[in-house]
Parts: sequence; C-alpha cells; structure tokens
Amino acid sequence: MITSMTGFGRRQGTYAETTVTIEVRSVNHRFLETSIRLPKSMGGMEEILKKSVQKHCARGRVDLTVVLQGARGNGRVPQLDESLAKHYHHTLRALQRTLKLKGSIDIATMAGFRDVIVLSEQSTDDPKLFKLVEQLGAKAVRDMATMRKKEGGLLEKDILCRLACVRTGKTVIAGRASSVTQEAFDRMKLRVEKLLGETIPDLPRLNQELAIYADRCDITEELVRLDAHMVQFEQAVQQSEPVGKTLDFLLQEMGREVNTIGSKANDSAIAAEVVRMKAEMERLREQVQNVE
Repeated sequence: MITSMTGFGRRQGTYAETTVTIEVRSVNHRFLETSIRLPKSMGGMEEILKKSVQKHCARGRVDLTVVLQGARGNGRVPQLDESLAKHYHHTLRALQRTLKLKGSIDIATMAGFRDVIVLSEQSTDDPKLFKLVEQLGAKAVRDMATMRKKEGGLLEKDILCRLACVRTGKTVIAGRASSVTQEAFDRMKLRVEKLLGETIPDLPRLNQELAIYADRCDITEELVRLDAHMVQFEQAVQQSEPVGKTLDFLLQEMGREVNTIGSKANDSAIAAEVVRMKAEMERLREQVQNVE
C-alpha cells in the first residue's frame, strides 16, 4: 500500500503544572526535510525528535512544534535585576535632592526603567519533562504517519482507477492499430497511382517503398512498452515501501509512449483516444506528486 506525504498529528500532556503540546504536520516535498521548533531551553531534544520523524517518513516536508504552557511557559520567566534597580533608585533620590523636586518614587516608576525586569530563558533540565516531550513527540509522529497511510489508501484507489482508464484506452488503440498500417499503405498507393496514372515504371520497387512508409505508422512496439510500463506501475503501487519517485518515472515513460503513438499512427480515432489517455495521465501525475 502506498503512503501519502500529507498528514497531521497532535498530542498533549501535563507535568508539574506545565502543559506540553506537540503538533506535527507534513506536506509534499522531493526529499525528507524536517523542521523542529522547540523552546530554546530544550534545544537538546531536536535530534531525538528528528530521529522519531525519520523512523516513519522517507519523503515530505515535516514541521514539528513543541509548546510549553503554564508554570514553565515556553522556558521564559521574568527576572529582576535588583542591583540595577537600586542604582536607579539612588540616582533618582540624588536628582530629587539636587533639584528639590516633589513626588514619590513608586513601583510603577521603577518597573518602567529598561532592563530592571527582563524575560530570560529558564533552564529546563528536568529529565521527566524531557521524557514526556520525547514520548508525546513519538506519539504525535505516529498519528501523523497513520494519517499518511490512511490517505495513501485513498490515493491508491484513485490511482488504480485512473490507470484502468489508461489501460482501456490502450486496448482500444491496440484494436485499431492492426489496420492502421494497411490503411496507410493503401492511402499512399492510391495517391501515387493518381499521380503516375497507369505508367508505373517499377511496381515492385514502388510496393517496397510504400511498405517502408507504412511500417513507420506501426505502433506495435510502443503499445508493448506502454503495457510493460503499466504493469510495472501497478506492481509498484502494491508495494509497501516508498515508491513515489518510481511512479513518477514510470508515468513519464508512459507519457512518452503515448505521445509517440499519437504522432506515428496518424489516425483520427487513435488521436482522439490518445487525448483521453493524456488527460487521465495528467490527473495521475497530480496524484503521484503526493505519494511518498
């Protein structure tokens, strides 16, 4: 079963009056690209969480965010610079005496001065909190992976349905192809006879040249290769390993054969079927872009 590259997972837990929320989102990407957003005080968890993502994902852009709320917040707490506050207070008192100013120096005045109260990163070195983040992260990643597999199942059904439409078109063309070569031969022979009339200098040589021309309209090899590519495509879809790149490559090869069939056959009925097949293959391409 194929896997989609789109998924979402979310887990939440509580420890020491702190709520830990972890969200994981994944979208399409050519390779595996992981972005981990953590409080600065928990930077040491980045590699652990990345390994958890790599365990379940081979391709896709994965964003994992850890948010702490409550007692520890996001690792930032207000801190008072008591020494600086005393310097401010002493300076204001001196200014008041020198200039003989009235008024009082209250808490609102002191708190308004820069750097008296600042937000600083709180050290988060509690092993239990780190363990909780690791566990919640692993569960959120598994939830995201489960969603990717579920969506992959829906993708598989749609992809196989569209592949069946392409195969139907190939069957229709194969039924028509058997007469295309003969019709091309007869068409060209009729034109030559109209041009030359009854005076054909070398009839065997003419028939030989017409046969060579007609053979250029033969699409048997292209139909065989197209069928082989479709068989490989269907087999790849049934595999459990990441096959997105393989499917994309096979789809390109199928498109090349279909284009060649359309140009070589020079037949209106086949051309119409080729247009329908190319429309289905374009829809297939859109779906394959989301396969891991």
